[in-house]
Amino acid sequence: MTAGRTADVDRPRPKVAGGVAPRLYQQVFEIVAGQIAQGNLPPGARLNESSLAEQFKISRAPARQALTELERHGLLEKSSGRGYAVRSNVSGGDAAIPSLEASDELRLTQLSSWEKIYGEVESEIAARCSFAGWRVNETELARFYDVSRTVARDVVGRLQQRGIVRKDDRSRWVAPAMTPDHVGELYELRWLLEPVVLEKAAAKVPPEFVAAMRANLEAAVENAAELTGPDLDRLEEELHVTLLGYCDNRTLMQAISLPQALLVAHRFLYQWMPRLFGTEPFLPEHIEIVERLQAGRVEDAARSLKRHLQVSRERAIDRIVMVTRQVHPHDLPYLEKLD
Repeated sequence: MTAGRTADVDRPRPKVAGGVAPRLYQQVFEIVAGQIAQGNLPPGARLNESSLAEQFKISRAPARQALTELERHGLLEKSSGRGYAVRSNVSGGDAAIPSLEASDELRLTQLSSWEKIYGEVESEIAARCSFAGWRVNETELARFYDVSRTVARDVVGRLQQRGIVRKDDRSRWVAPAMTPDHVGELYELRWLLEPVVLEKAAAKVPPEFVAAMRANLEAAVENAAELTGPDLDRLEEELHVTLLGYCDNRTLMQAISLPQALLVAHRFLYQWMPRLFGTEPFLPEHIEIVERLQAGRVEDAARSLKRHLQVSRERAIDRIVMVTRQVHPHDLPYLEKLD
């Protein structure tokens, strides 16, 4: 297994915390991969963010993620110009190429309007919270994405469920800054809640999924120098979202969705941050958790998860400090910086 590739396992779809956005890019990936498998997209056919976003009537963020996944699985390669080209002699990499059913072609058009822009809005706001706090203007959000106020309101409502925005004392939507104090509070909440969720999820997690997690982590350690931001994001999500998502206590799942806003911020930090640590330190910590799960030592796994989150707090603060010194995101009309 090469760095960044994850093993596919046949597992039931886990429950997710309230407010988590559907993985739109994964649906686009499956459809395009099916088109490649059936020859509807022949070798050499070119794809780019703009064309994919237009075809599926989605924003550029999920289109970009879908293209990245297609390249990662060996279906596309960077073209000499802009964008990607379908590879010759496609083998599908580590994942089986899904077949394209007639119903697949309709799945994206059946999504609610808010779902088509949510992923991009979430990423844009969470990224900027590393730099400052922001007021979110629903009217400008609707105008920027050319959607109705109702759609904008739905998006902001999901952002609230995700813990990214909240109401201030004047009932305005604000996205709080990821200050050291705020990051510390969120991590404290995580290390109190996530170990409990892990213990409840452990009995329901398919053993093959845990084995795949361990294989992915060991491959990442072996190829540490080649890991990219999206690779690290996927490994974080496997533990803190997908694995914990097997917990069937809905109230607990809603509770952990608030501090997991940190995972969205990390997605931005992993993308932009140069190597702050030699080998990514969370990798052996995740491996220890997974090893203890495989051995049936659930309480020990929960204690390891708590320790992992406790030491991760300072690392997260260090990442934010370093990134904010080097990166300056562009202004967005629907975000007003708070004093």
